[in-house]
Amino acid sequence: MSETMQKVRSKGEGGEPASSHTGLALVVIAAAQLMVVLDGTITNIALPSIQTDLGMSASGLAWVINAYALAFGGLLLLGGRSGDLFGRRRMFRVGLVVFTLASLLGGLAQNDTQLIAARILQGVGAAIAAPTALSLITVNFPEGKPRNKAMGVYAAMAGIGSTVGLLLGGVLTDYLDWRWVMFVNVPIGLVVLAGTKVLAEGERNTGGLDVPGAVTGTGGLLALVYGITRGGDAGWTDSLTLASFAAALVLLAVFLAVQSRTTHPMMPLRLFADRNRAGAYVTMMLIGAGMFATFYFLTLYLQQIHGYSPVRTGLAYLPFSFGMGIAAGLGSQLVTRVAPRVIAGPGLVAAALGMFWFSTLEPGSAYLTHILPAMFITAVGLGSSFVPMTLCAVSRVSDQDAGIASALINTTQQIGGALGLAALSTISATVANDRLPDASESFFKAAALGDAPLLQKAAEALTHGYTTAFLVATTLFVAALVIAVAAINTPRQEQSENGAAVHMG
Repeated sequence: MSETMQKVRSKGEGGEPASSHTGLALVVIAAAQLMVVLDGTITNIALPSIQTDLGMSASGLAWVINAYALAFGGLLLLGGRSGDLFGRRRMFRVGLVVFTLASLLGGLAQNDTQLIAARILQGVGAAIAAPTALSLITVNFPEGKPRNKAMGVYAAMAGIGSTVGLLLGGVLTDYLDWRWVMFVNVPIGLVVLAGTKVLAEGERNTGGLDVPGAVTGTGGLLALVYGITRGGDAGWTDSLTLASFAAALVLLAVFLAVQSRTTHPMMPLRLFADRNRAGAYVTMMLIGAGMFATFYFLTLYLQQIHGYSPVRTGLAYLPFSFGMGIAAGLGSQLVTRVAPRVIAGPGLVAAALGMFWFSTLEPGSAYLTHILPAMFITAVGLGSSFVPMTLCAVSRVSDQDAGIASALINTTQQIGGALGLAALSTISATVANDRLPDASESFFKAAALGDAPLLQKAAEALTHGYTTAFLVATTLFVAALVIAVAAINTPRQEQSENGAAVHMG
């Protein structure tokens, strides 16, 4: 790390001198990435506490996760483009301010509506801050070893952030209050914001923002997720459910029309013309759907059915973090030796087997002999898939589309996660309520009254709902496997001297 921390006085890509304080610049950028990434897992640990404190329904609770994912994934490409047009450092600051303010509002929320609104605003801030943070590396670090090391630190924050989020979420929820999983972002955000003065701005590009595309695309996804959630609660023939699906259909159709005709599309449809990229995006969308379900339902199972504290839940997830990290590291080494689908294929088989193992959980299943091995196998499988899918997403892409192509991987994963969680939480709640009416409410009522027979029935019903969701998630991983094997034929790749992927015949 010492070489990365040296003061570098060469010029960035934008033509401006890169920051002479490159060590501090890297700390600022990495801290921002860590804050955004850990927010994806830190809230999961607090879900049961949030549900109890705010009296949220099972379907409403899913929106705490989905509101952030939809705003983040739906606006990520627009956020990256805004940095190119209006200045990367300026928009990075805007994203930090929005994210920090939203975190404060989320911690102060008095009901579910206020919390979900704050989560949407957090997603908007993250969608601006995350891509501009990445682009600031190219401005503040000269090409070659300094930039490569900076990129390595940035990428490491993704893995570290997930683990830190799980552990920190448990500690804050257990020893303070669930609201501190929101409040913790405020001091971090303010410190990072103060440190942005050391960052170089870089040159701005010309062009325009695809605001109509962002509004119709994100709006269509929100309507679709709301329709799925509403259908599970009010019925699939409910007028508002049907209106939501109709609105989603119209908005997404308009989004596609806008993308095909506008000069500066948020999501160039030409990217999907290549079978490898299209296959990678669909595969990552399905992976995201299953992975979000794993964190969501397993957290509820551990805390509600097994009675784990938030801290114990965070520690229980450590095998998942280790498995993901080990597999991702091996995957990055193997891509230079074998074709991506040869890595992703077995990985998705392992992920599907692990998820199927989760579907056999019962209220009394042991952690060491059932939960831990299923968790580790799933993590290894998913970790093996990320690197080859990312490489496929940027395979044979032109320079002008390189940034968007790589950002779309994150976008599809977030959107897939939101859609998958909406569908799976609806299925889980429906199945649980079929076995015991108002299963979630009955569980909390029985726990408060000390009604052991009702508590047992409710625990069995909820577990049945969770395991059904895991079984459906298994089919999602199998579908991802089929697509990865059938659609992706990218050959093995090797890193060139400038870090770009090149094909090996």
